[in-house]
Amino acid sequence: MSRKTIIFVFLFISLRVLVCSADQNYFIDDSGGFGRTFDGIGGLSGGGATSRLLVNYAEPYRSQILDYLFKPNFGASLQILKVEIGGDAQTTDGTEPSHMHYPNDENYFRGYEWWLMREAKKRNPNITLIGLPWAFPGWVGHGENWPYHFPDITATYVVSWIIGAKQYHDLDIDYVGIWNERSFNSKYIKILRYTLDKSGLERVKIIANDNMWEPITLFVLLDPELRSAVDVLGAHYPGTVTVPEALVLEKQLWSSEDYSTFNDDVGGGCWARILNRNYVNGRMSATISWNLVASYYQDLPFGRDGLMTAQEPWSGNYVVESPIWITAHTTQFTQPGWKYLRTVGHLTHGGTYVALTDRNGNLTIVIETMTHDHSVCIRPPLPHYTVTPQKATFSLKGTFASVGELQVWHSKFDFETKKPVFFQSLDPVKVSNGTFSLDLDVDEVYTLTTVTTGYKGSYPEPPPSAPFPKKYSDDFTVRKPEFSEAPDFADQTGVFEYFTNLTDTGAHGHTLRQVLTQRPITWAADADQTISVIGDYSWQNMNISCDVYMENEYTGGVFVAARVDKGGGSVRSARGIFFWVFADGTYKVTNDLSGESVLAEGLSGTRAHVWYTLTLNVQGYYASGELNGYVLWKDAIVLTPKHGWAAIGTSAFELAQFDNFAVQAE
Repeated sequence: MSRKTIIFVFLFISLRVLVCSADQNYFIDDSGGFGRTFDGIGGLSGGGATSRLLVNYAEPYRSQILDYLFKPNFGASLQILKVEIGGDAQTTDGTEPSHMHYPNDENYFRGYEWWLMREAKKRNPNITLIGLPWAFPGWVGHGENWPYHFPDITATYVVSWIIGAKQYHDLDIDYVGIWNERSFNSKYIKILRYTLDKSGLERVKIIANDNMWEPITLFVLLDPELRSAVDVLGAHYPGTVTVPEALVLEKQLWSSEDYSTFNDDVGGGCWARILNRNYVNGRMSATISWNLVASYYQDLPFGRDGLMTAQEPWSGNYVVESPIWITAHTTQFTQPGWKYLRTVGHLTHGGTYVALTDRNGNLTIVIETMTHDHSVCIRPPLPHYTVTPQKATFSLKGTFASVGELQVWHSKFDFETKKPVFFQSLDPVKVSNGTFSLDLDVDEVYTLTTVTTGYKGSYPEPPPSAPFPKKYSDDFTVRKPEFSEAPDFADQTGVFEYFTNLTDTGAHGHTLRQVLTQRPITWAADADQTISVIGDYSWQNMNISCDVYMENEYTGGVFVAARVDKGGGSVRSARGIFFWVFADGTYKVTNDLSGESVLAEGLSGTRAHVWYTLTLNVQGYYASGELNGYVLWKDAIVLTPKHGWAAIGTSAFELAQFDNFAVQAE
């Protein structure tokens, strides 16, 4: 290569570098009108019992967690709370109880979503509340696994939940969905709208259909009556894009479930990227995280996929993860009802910016420069793109031309030195002749705003993390008024509720009862047996005892179990050591929940309507069981699984009671 050629190549490369690092000018201007109305950023509680452990936290830690989530100008300052309308079925990480197990049964205090909505509303009276069914009690479908055969019954059931929220908890539900990630039915949506209106709930808006953009968008486009009934088109995990048909409709577009990603810093980067790009690319005016808070056993599906982590009520430990502060970059400096400006878009060398304003002329600009590998969400696949350091100049026009300075809040993901900085207040940036410049590095988030109330809230460090207690017991006498389940039990199929035996004034006056007698309209692959797990997934050796009471003559059966290795949507295939007794006078020991892999079986003499004490002891590869203190079977050889939760349950959807549960693990 000649010297002249080398000089030419050097000059060419230098020119490219200069071009890439040169100032790029971006206009922030309201003189051309506004974009869509901003509806908020939120979190989703439920969709599988994801807040199950939160209610068990002792004070002050429980209130601190809630403050980080909902308190304005403190942490995430969430503007939307979406909750599952419990349907008695497995919906990802557990079951949530229905307010109507049966047609003549109404109870608006079951579960913890009522409590959570009250706590959110207490902190932010303006928070938007949304309810969405994942499953339905079996009676709604008259025994069929389909809620649309009887749309009037289904609509009345859903509307009763909305009415109960107001009547019993003074909660105004703002939006209601159809059926999470399942087929929609146009007739049902119209009947739901009619039923809401007939009940005086005209203000409650309908989101459809919490799945994909298609085919609901086309149906809404072609059916004027359906178009009138649907207020918001909601898609799940849209990958920041929408479809042309949705954009031409005069409907708000939401990413009504998104994120679902492990909440380390890559998860925080995912959240930062989609919060901006859902609007820049897809004109979505709200984004809702699944899930709100990772408050369920981590070894259940999608462990630690919440905006923060609170999975140890027994220790009080919780972790404020990076998505909390990424959320604050938008929520602390905007409110639902603000308008996006038309001047939003992509930065020349990677990243995006959005700008929003209110009626008072406030301005908030949010910038993100997340790189591909540091912002991958669990779904959908993310096409490759590049981001490089750049200098960006912003020119404020129209109403904002007179702005003299902007408050600056900054987050920096540092994947090399592992010393990130989140939601840091910097010196205000001076705006000169309507312009200001920023040197933007990769993997950063900036908020520039006229709003001066931003604040990074904090509490003293919570207690250190600790494993689930190896010695644990519950006689179900001490009741928690906020929810119906016993602390730390996580129902995976069926519903286990506190029960008071009015006819039993002795040792079993207060028990835990499995209450479902009919298979619900399912969302996931619920097991044919009911099961509730508890403890530490790493437990190997353990001794479990529990008093059990079968209520079904001849056909009933109950179990205690150790080393249960699966929950959530995989619960049907759970393995472990299951010790069953039946009302027909037999017992069985199986290596799986389905009862097909039999390790031992024989006569037990057990029958219905009698209390028995079951004891299961597992040590290494050997297991033995006792009935009322007498060895019923011993030295069953168990090769797998080697660890898992403790559990209780029933052989079918049937009434049974449990009392004096105790476990000692090693």
